[in-house]
Amino acid sequence: MTVWRKSSYSSTADNCVEVGRGVGLRDSKAPAVHLPVSARSWSIFLTEVKLQS
Repeated sequence: MTVWRKSSYSSTADNCVEVGRGVGLRDSKAPAVHLPVSARSWSIFLTEVKLQS
């Protein structure tokens, strides 16, 4: 079973992007479908986001 997490910034919101470790991303409004993302791609994405902040 995959544990899906959403950002702490979205604690009360219904419209969120959730992350499943080792699985990918999904829209909280359509949880049956997800976008696969490799660990390497996710790491690169997070690095780029941090650099832009």
